[in-house]
Amino acid sequence: MAAGPRRFAYVTLLTRNSYLPGLLVLWFSLREVESRYPLVVMVTHTLPLDARDLLRKVDIRMIEAEPVRPAFEHYLATSDFRFADTWTKLRGFELVEFDRIVLLDCDMVVRRNMDDLFTLALSRDEIAAVHVCACNPYDIKHYPKDWIPQNCAHSATSTPTSPPPKVAEEPRPCQQLNSGTLVVQPSHQLFQTVCRVLQDETAVRTFTFPDQDLLATAFHGKWIPLPCYGTEEEVRCIHYILADKPWRARTPPRQEFVKTHGWWWDMFDRMVSALEDVDPEAARWTRTQVDKGGKV
Repeated sequence: MAAGPRRFAYVTLLTRNSYLPGLLVLWFSLREVESRYPLVVMVTHTLPLDARDLLRKVDIRMIEAEPVRPAFEHYLATSDFRFADTWTKLRGFELVEFDRIVLLDCDMVVRRNMDDLFTLALSRDEIAAVHVCACNPYDIKHYPKDWIPQNCAHSATSTPTSPPPKVAEEPRPCQQLNSGTLVVQPSHQLFQTVCRVLQDETAVRTFTFPDQDLLATAFHGKWIPLPCYGTEEEVRCIHYILADKPWRARTPPRQEFVKTHGWWWDMFDRMVSALEDVDPEAARWTRTQVDKGGKV
């Protein structure tokens, strides 16, 4: 009997309204690059009704996700409280209705089609991800002490479009991945792999970044590095990893963010314009969720 079509999806997590603008821009950017696959959103009970109503209006499928937390207290730096919900991203590993997912964070814009991630060669017990950037250019004090440019895997690439370096044992940051983009073939076995690490109190208490450090531990020696394109023309997806998310203010906090935050706002304006044609009230409400300053 011939096999049926493979089931693929981009998947993200949304737990509160403050990240809704990011999610809508991510969804719209995938449409703009003509992705063949849907964006599916894992949501928790904490997501308010107004956000859920908007997602229904634009026909974004939601999957209810039970929050994931360690059974013990895990310390986060004050500036990183936004990571408290990110453990729940691990629920993506048990979405067995899909043959493969690309798990994305909400604070991203897709600039070029990247559907080829669904056909990337990958064993059942492997995941794929981008190396963490360990340069720490803003000298954030609670980041690991060995996060310096000479230890960053991206510093080892000879050109902006070079293939990614191999996962190396030394220096330590070259073992680490960024969990903003993950290629996963969900299974109950894979979910149990991450849950076993989540229950390891000794290991988890050492993690600076919740799900990210957990996945680097769970898939030590079993993750495939993805390229990180360094030219404007080649960028497929940009990840706004710092706390100053672009939707907080049209005027970015640093001059060097003007261009990249401008990419986000350009996509947002186009998204709201398209939404206005479908539901003017939803478009109006969406505008009230941005340019508010403050924390996300």
